[in-house]
Amino acid sequence: MTHWKSLFNYDYLGVQCLPEGKDIVLTIKKTDRKEVPNSSGKKEECTILYFEENVKPLVLNKTNCKTMEKLFKTPLIEQWYGGRIQIGSARVNAFGEMVDALRIRPFIPKEKELIPVETNSTVWKDIIDALKSGYKLSTVQGKYRFTKDQIKELINYEIA
Repeated sequence: MTHWKSLFNYDYLGVQCLPEGKDIVLTIKKTDRKEVPNSSGKKEECTILYFEENVKPLVLNKTNCKTMEKLFKTPLIEQWYGGRIQIGSARVNAFGEMVDALRIRPFIPKEKELIPVETNSTVWKDIIDALKSGYKLSTVQGKYRFTKDQIKELINYEIA
């Protein structure tokens, strides 16, 4: 299903960016200060949160900052770098109406266990076929655990 906001080109992460409305887990890369237009078009200085993953940055609000301070047990934003957060949608009262807003969940996301792959297995052959047909190595690395030698071999298939 298509969220109506996805029809417009927004520069920052919003609820329309959540795949099928599901939470996403991201790794904090850095923060920056930028002028961002607010809902009335007036520019205001905002803190922007960037991620290691290939997603749009997030405009940080006080609610999400307070959540991260509790998660990482520090108010110092530089100490949040490298931390993992889970972001989802929540209905909130803003500007006199109920709207969908991004909220950082109040817990550290669990790390997904990766499945080890034997080089001579059927799964290994399926992965190679997938890479040859256009899948990206980063996609399969999200599910499987590879040795350094396996990754070197798989890179050749991704490029081919």
